[in-house]
Amino acid sequence: MKRFWVIAAAMAALAAGPSLAKAAELNPACRAAGRPVSEAGFVDIGGIRQWLTIDGQDCANPVVLIVHGGPGNPNTPFAHNLFGDWSKRFTVVQWDQRGSGKTYGASKPPEDEPLTIDRLTQDGVEAARYVAQRLGKRKVIIMGGSWGSALAVNIAQAAPELFSAYVGTAQLVNYQLDMKTSYDLTLAKAQAAGDADAITKLTALGPPPWTDPRAFGILRRITRKYEALATEAPPKGWFAFGPGYDTPAYEADYTAGEDYSFLNFVGPKGDGMGPKIDLRKLGTTFAMPVYMLQGEADLVTPPAVSKAYFDEIRAPKKEFVVLPRTGHDPNRIMIDAQFAALTKARTSTDAGRR
Repeated sequence: MKRFWVIAAAMAALAAGPSLAKAAELNPACRAAGRPVSEAGFVDIGGIRQWLTIDGQDCANPVVLIVHGGPGNPNTPFAHNLFGDWSKRFTVVQWDQRGSGKTYGASKPPEDEPLTIDRLTQDGVEAARYVAQRLGKRKVIIMGGSWGSALAVNIAQAAPELFSAYVGTAQLVNYQLDMKTSYDLTLAKAQAAGDADAITKLTALGPPPWTDPRAFGILRRITRKYEALATEAPPKGWFAFGPGYDTPAYEADYTAGEDYSFLNFVGPKGDGMGPKIDLRKLGTTFAMPVYMLQGEADLVTPPAVSKAYFDEIRAPKKEFVVLPRTGHDPNRIMIDAQFAALTKARTSTDAGRR
């Protein structure tokens, strides 16, 4: 979802992008506890070169595979700001999805080649299996936010044997219901504030379903305005591109991939991947613990929609956390809550070495 779920990893010497081993051979650093692991490169996933980064101070720690949002907003340029401290307790894996970031730069899809949830789900399963084998784990923790939360649930449900826990933030459950609820809440706020400009735009837009690919962006710009009034802003500089990503070539690929992926998300006639999302169709029984974090001021994936879905979930353990002064976008409150949830997952699930 356009430019607002961007979070993730920076390492030295990333500009050229070496290739990681095609076979998932055990990283030598993982042959004994206490050794750091640091990799960045391309892996053959789904028949194309896809970008992965791996960063941890002890390979014996549990592994977290982060599924970024957008679609088209890779975490990798920003991880040093958002998740830098996590590497002490976890081995953190960032993955640039098909059509995004460095993966887009290395494997540009034809403009008329559609992205599909099924294809991205298969890619995610392959990425998780590669990472587990590479780091000597039976299972990994999967974490996603916004678009990434919907994709992560698809991945977790497609291969539950690979995952020890699911951590979701700003959970996207059912696109049509999420958008209808978002529209109603935002219009109500605009009316209460006497915001004539927002009322005019929302009234002209009308409630979903939409056929105009610009509709989501129109609503999102207004939700950002009202979320900003009720939330704690992220620190300045959080979303500055880090070393190895701060080049004109990478920024061009990032922007082009974002445009390609987002158009595939909404669809040229409202018929893209997003409008088809309904997680209940996957079933509401999870084989792993589920931790769901929801900003109380989130106007994009409203808490009521996420909580209703959460209440239907059956899992070995589940927890729903409402985050104060938090909307849809990352802030310090959200990042700290994610780390707390991962710590609970670390102690309550089998996330260890095989």
